[in-house]
Amino acid sequence: MGIIKPDIKFKRELGRLSGSQLNQCMQCGNCSAVCSLAPAERPFPGKEMVWSGWGLKEKLIGNVDIWLCHQCGDCSSYCPRDVKPADVISAIRHQTYLHYARPRFLGKLVSSPAWLPVAIAIPVVVIMAILSLAGTFKIPEGPVDYSAFFPHGLLNSTFSAITLFFYLLASFGIVRFWKDMKRLTPPGEAGMKKFPIARVLGEILSHSNFSGCGSQQLRKIAHMSLFFGFGLLILVTLYAIWATITHNYPLPFTNPFKIAGNVASLMIYSGLGIMVFQRLMNRSVFGKSSYSDWLLLAAIGLLTLSGTLVELARFGNWSVAYHLYFFHLVAVWFVIMYLPFTKMGHIFYRTTALLYARSIGRK
Repeated sequence: MGIIKPDIKFKRELGRLSGSQLNQCMQCGNCSAVCSLAPAERPFPGKEMVWSGWGLKEKLIGNVDIWLCHQCGDCSSYCPRDVKPADVISAIRHQTYLHYARPRFLGKLVSSPAWLPVAIAIPVVVIMAILSLAGTFKIPEGPVDYSAFFPHGLLNSTFSAITLFFYLLASFGIVRFWKDMKRLTPPGEAGMKKFPIARVLGEILSHSNFSGCGSQQLRKIAHMSLFFGFGLLILVTLYAIWATITHNYPLPFTNPFKIAGNVASLMIYSGLGIMVFQRLMNRSVFGKSSYSDWLLLAAIGLLTLSGTLVELARFGNWSVAYHLYFFHLVAVWFVIMYLPFTKMGHIFYRTTALLYARSIGRK
């Protein structure tokens, strides 16, 4: 019989992040019974609540089921002791980002308000260094021309290189995560199937797992608006980078990609609006919003808003245009470069977990 080794510090952190009184869980299993996504064999989140109450970090970090949960809140709505299982699962995911972050400094940088000034200062210093290196530190006169102040070639290449470097660091954490999933949830006698990439991609694009949630029907709409809006904005940004290389930049307002970018912004504003409204007005169902939750929403909101203002400033020749563009670049760094280490890192972790779960036949 194995020896249980509780991690009291980990348990306390889960309680702090989730606002849950873990000791009040009476292990009734109601949370697993009402979950429409829980597999019949070893359903969640009942077992995760037991492990959380015992502070069993080694059973929770690297647990594939943590990522099969879509935090719809049904389990919390029907919990007779108001222990908030959905918030506990969210807290475990937060701890997962920190555990696998390499270097760990990057995980702490975007998970604590005490580190926010440093997280902002890093891109500010890098952008100022690029401007100094290019010798374009003086705001040009005449009509707004961002390329005359911000060297797009140097900016795009530097930002791209830093993004690839950060994502390479994050990939080491994903590899460790995969190994931990295999250790905690072995494939079994049947072994692993070929990666069901098409199936997982279909689940992600259709957001099919959100459909079974009864407590938050609007959450699927909000998530899809944000997901597809952000994805479309990434594609538009990639085209804009190509346009600078081929000297077809700036784009006119009537350019199809410019129109697509504005549509993407509207989608993001809609998704963010629903999410913020639900977090503020429907806390009993939506659960506790942590610093990481608000940081992500604020970062995406400021990125989109600053992009809109930068566009208006160029067409309107605003005097603050270059200052707005500088702020926009900081927001770009905050969302894109820091992405694997923030809550938005679930793009990588959930996708990896879904691939593993479907490859071992866990539905």
